[in-house]
Amino acid sequence: MENKSSGSRGLSVSALARDLLLLAAAVAFATPVLWLLLAPTRTGDQIKHGSPFGIGNPGNIIRAWNDLYRFDDGVIVRWIENSLVYAVSSVALSLLLCITAGYGLAKYTFVGRKALLLTTLIAMIVPAAATILPLYVELSAVHLTGTVWSVILPMAFYPWGVYLAYTFFSGGLPDQLLEAARMDGASELRIFLSIALPLAKPLAALIGFFGFVGAWTNYMLPYLMLNDTSSYPLPVGLGVLPLADVVSGNPNFSQVTLTLPDVALAGLLTVIPILLMFVFAQRYLTSARLAGAEKG
Repeated sequence: MENKSSGSRGLSVSALARDLLLLAAAVAFATPVLWLLLAPTRTGDQIKHGSPFGIGNPGNIIRAWNDLYRFDDGVIVRWIENSLVYAVSSVALSLLLCITAGYGLAKYTFVGRKALLLTTLIAMIVPAAATILPLYVELSAVHLTGTVWSVILPMAFYPWGVYLAYTFFSGGLPDQLLEAARMDGASELRIFLSIALPLAKPLAALIGFFGFVGAWTNYMLPYLMLNDTSSYPLPVGLGVLPLADVVSGNPNFSQVTLTLPDVALAGLLTVIPILLMFVFAQRYLTSARLAGAEKG
């Protein structure tokens, strides 16, 4: 009895420590987001001298948006549109490439298969920053720098998604099921579209979510590839906002003087799509995690 009670006490202490650690992590991640949500409702003086989590006038959000829209004749709207185009297009291409490539590597045997898997693993290890210069040289050779394709095509190359699809189809799609479909006369394309693809919804959600987050928040690639500020995505465009007005109050920096609430609203605009994407994909992300746990 004493051993059982000691074991339960140890289990409860470890569970309490785990819950406290998770709670601390949740607070650490939620605090900046909460501040960002509340900051546009306040004035600059309230942000500087008031409570960090004070709630101001919701009407200040409209004023902050008007200030942002006045900068360079509403270029921020074009930045948002550009971000959506870059992120959605690159995710659509990466889903097509990752799922088909992962399925082919998992279910077919061909010359160079092991070399492709090894190359995929190596590409996962190489830091993205190390590939920027080779990508720039390569895209310059084919005259694609400065175009939308110089951003979309590199972001669509997603080796982690290929390897994830490979592991998913290797363990989650029995070969016997494919053989039975072939015996019934189904073509390889029909097998992929009717059997493999419907089972891959959690996989597509996982690749799509992380691909969207990576594309939406990517700064270095579009900054180097694009020359015209009107073609910038939102994260890069925020770098050319007249932030010096916020720091030094210099009225000669730009015709539009942005305040701290304006900048906070601009930052919030970069976070909202990711939050919406997570809410949309949460059910599929959870099912993908549980499916992996069951296979393990």
